[in-house]
Order: sequence, then C-alpha cells, then structure tokens
Amino acid sequence: MHKVKKYIAEDLKFSNQTIKEMKINSKKFYNKIKERRSIREFSKDKIDINIIKNAILSAGSAPSGANLQPWHFVVIKNKTVKKKIRIEAEKEEENFYKYKAPQEWLDALTPLGTDENKKFIENAPYLIAIFEKKFSVSKNKKIKNYYVKESVGIATGILITCLHFSGLAMLTHTPSPMNFLNSILKRPNNEKPFVLLVVGKPKDDCEIPVFATKKKSFSKIATEF
Repeated sequence: MHKVKKYIAEDLKFSNQTIKEMKINSKKFYNKIKERRSIREFSKDKIDINIIKNAILSAGSAPSGANLQPWHFVVIKNKTVKKKIRIEAEKEEENFYKYKAPQEWLDALTPLGTDENKKFIENAPYLIAIFEKKFSVSKNKKIKNYYVKESVGIATGILITCLHFSGLAMLTHTPSPMNFLNSILKRPNNEKPFVLLVVGKPKDDCEIPVFATKKKSFSKIATEF
C-alpha cells in the first residue's frame, strides 16, 4: 500500500458567502463574461504592461497536475518580432487554406470570414505566446509534467477571462504547426506552442460576425442528474 508522506499545511483563505451573495455574484460574472468576443480589428491605444502581468499571474494560479505548472508565457510588444511572427503565421495559414483544410472545415469557417491574412498580429499592441512544457528541467534534472494540456488549457481560460475583465479584447490564434514560435521566441525544445493570444482594445468601428455571437443555451451544453 502506498504510504502518503505528511505535507506542510497552512490555513485555507476562503471567502464564505451566503447563498444570496453567491447567486448575485455568479449572475454578475455571467453577465460580464458573456460580453467577451474574439476580435480582429485592434486600436493603437497603448496598454499598461502591468495589466498583462496581472493577467498572467492570474493564469499562473490555475490548478495543474501535481502543481508543476507546466506553462510558460511570452509577452511580445516589439514590432520587429511581431512582424516575424506574422510572416511565419501567414505562411502556415496559406498552406492550411489552400492545401490542408478539408472542405467541411472551410465551410464551417465561412460565417466567420477568416482567411490567411493575419494583419492583426502586427496591429495589436501585445501578443502573448503560451507554451506547454512537456517536461521541465531543474539543476540539469529532467522532471516529468502531468496533465499538461489540461493544465495549460485551464490557465489559458483564466488568462482570457482576466484580460476581458480588465477591459481588453483578444483573439486566440492557432496556426498549425506553430514550431516557428520556438525559433523566433528562443524557447527550448521541451516547450510546445499551445496558443497565440492577440491582445488589445478594439477599434472604435470594430465589427464582429453575427454568427460568433450565437452561444448555446444551458440545455444544449449541460446535463443535470
């Protein structure tokens, strides 16, 4: 039988709320988060880097397998670096749209109006490249990470949510493959690009596809027992 080692403990800091408070707060959260939209038209407004840092720290609070936190976030503001990323991303996207994507997939993308042109990569004030760590290295020792995709996915969701609550908009961009990000951003080969977040404020005349605003009801996405 596996013997569990005693761990160092501390008192849990938890805010107890009444049922009424919980209902009000959950409704407030839903009303705010349902306004979140993916955008492709960004303003040139400057963004305080501390907003980005706070969002990443929030993402870093996510649960992860064995609390090994198998993620790394790269914040990109430099125009030259953004241009390099756009060039490589558009190469992959052109290949996707012309040769790789099945017609069924292209049909699904039609209502969103997407194509291989990714000018938003250069136009947005910030990019956040999120990497998943297949394993970590500490003092020349290889450390296996667990539930990597699940952990990084949860952290990414928290990051997106925090950015939205901070008054920013974004787009999740996933050109495939994304190995060029390792080269451009000088990340080691134990890290794999998970998603590229394009972050900023929307242009005053920013428009989004109506199709993208249609979200499924509770009964369509959940089951109760």
